[in-house]
Amino acid sequence: MKVGGRHYRSIEHRNGRVEVLDQTRLPHELRQLELKTLDDAVRAISSLVVRGAPLIGVTAAYGLALGLREDASDAGLARAIAALTATRPTARNLRWALEQVAAEVRSLSAGERAAAALHAADALAEADVATNAAIGRHGAQVLRDLWQARGRPRRLEIATHCNAGWLGCVDWGTALAAIYAAHDSGLPLHVWVNETRPVNQGARLTAWELAAHGVPHTLQVDAAGGHRLRSGQVHVCIVGTDRVTARGDVCNKIGTYLLALAAHDNQVPFYVALPMSTYDGTIENSGEIEIEDRSATEVTHVWGRDDAGLPVRVQVAPDGTRAANPAFDVTPARLVTGLITEAGVYAPAELGHAARRAAS
Repeated sequence: MKVGGRHYRSIEHRNGRVEVLDQTRLPHELRQLELKTLDDAVRAISSLVVRGAPLIGVTAAYGLALGLREDASDAGLARAIAALTATRPTARNLRWALEQVAAEVRSLSAGERAAAALHAADALAEADVATNAAIGRHGAQVLRDLWQARGRPRRLEIATHCNAGWLGCVDWGTALAAIYAAHDSGLPLHVWVNETRPVNQGARLTAWELAAHGVPHTLQVDAAGGHRLRSGQVHVCIVGTDRVTARGDVCNKIGTYLLALAAHDNQVPFYVALPMSTYDGTIENSGEIEIEDRSATEVTHVWGRDDAGLPVRVQVAPDGTRAANPAFDVTPARLVTGLITEAGVYAPAELGHAARRAAS
């Protein structure tokens, strides 16, 4: 996507260099960071320099290629996969991408592995862009149909949670891809952006993306979502996801479940946008999903920019306060209106059949 007239991808490989946008610096600084080693990729994923299920997967693929530059033996391959897998346990795309690359290199000699892994990572990155563009087309049609069904209001009011835009993918995004495609087609719309505490991916990233693309939006605190839905100010919710189970339960950023409950209570459609690679048919019971617990300091402290324009971390909780920080929650399939994928839009119970058809 374009920022200030220049096209960026969240991760890029050019002339042997792998560079990512440092999302911990956004929205106040746009900076690219080179990943030179396996350890660089591990740190980038675990520290949220890169985040979002599709991007985590592609970054892990490049990280595996970088690891094989250092040690292309079977033991080196296993160590790299283990190190990358441990970074973010909830996101399905991470393990999926590592499996894709590992399958390409296992039968090769040690001397061939690094180049083959880099080629496989490039292919995954390009596929992600095409996948997300297709999700955008299908999602834009969903939004246009809803706008027409509501009698073509002055603008379609959309609520979203966390960041499911191009920053969470290689380009375009998932939920935001639908919004971008609809906006670019001329559909009048406005987005209510949940701040998404505690790391504020909505406030820092989604609001920044939408502003760069010229999409009308308003930032709100997470707890305002229910009020907005109950007062009739939201026509549709659309979010991304890090993993979808065999029966269509959706694991996404903490707070998604509460938004879905409020949408269901007020008969507002609740859509989830995802690539087929996020579907995990091996998990039937959503209780089997490992929910990542992150550092308590993300809750007790906040990062921002002071009035002098300098980055600063501020403590907001009393000294000694214990804080819990589950990074994700699960929204049951019964609360989900539809799942928007690159292959089309499906009811939660239909996604497994569609994923198997796509894989065959």
